[in-house]
Amino acid sequence: MQFHVVTGFPKLFEGPLTESIVKRSRESGLAEILIHDLRDFTTDKHRTIDDYPYGGGPGMILKPDPIFACVDHSREKFNLEKARVVLMSPQGQTFTQNKAHEFLQEKAIILICGHYKGVDERVAEQLVTEELSIGDYVLTGGELPAMVIIDAVVRLIPGVLGDLDSATGDSFQNDSLDYPHYTRPEVFRDYRVPEVLISGNHAKIAEWRRAMAEARTRKRRADLMQKQSLSTFKEETTS
Repeated sequence: MQFHVVTGFPKLFEGPLTESIVKRSRESGLAEILIHDLRDFTTDKHRTIDDYPYGGGPGMILKPDPIFACVDHSREKFNLEKARVVLMSPQGQTFTQNKAHEFLQEKAIILICGHYKGVDERVAEQLVTEELSIGDYVLTGGELPAMVIIDAVVRLIPGVLGDLDSATGDSFQNDSLDYPHYTRPEVFRDYRVPEVLISGNHAKIAEWRRAMAEARTRKRRADLMQKQSLSTFKEETTS
């Protein structure tokens, strides 16, 4: 799977994309991540990617022409005519685990990183497929959200995670939070691992984990429990 990142700050990606699972996915050839420097697609000697907003006001706006030129170049060079073009934006829909699974079905995705005060609206209106946010807060730019999305999708690619890293039990996989995890030592500062986990009774362990996941989800994310109920209701009414 290919990820094409359009950014004016390519060095921000040097660390996160060269460590851990993402590094493993790249080395194995299961994921290809290409960072496109927006400044390479400017036409002035200063390599300007931003300008003042029409109508006045604070902040700078990313210009549309370098972004369009970069996406056009990527589409032509890498045969990406059908690729999704996603803009990282506080105005976008919230990125979810379901969206990560949806992206997993794509051969390539183009991620445009906003920066400064924002991006010229013509990018959102005429170029992108969708806008995505990773939460209700504002960051300096879209680079960190792009990294988050890449990481979330890459770990779902078959073959990237081994059994020890399996994503099947992760939080949000089934609209619920994960159950508690413990490892050695069995007793730490007088705190013991729950007896059921060292009982060897796998049926009891599975039952305990389901109960803990449900209790944790109900306490911390009641909205996910409501989502589960709604999904069950829809299945029952359509069967």
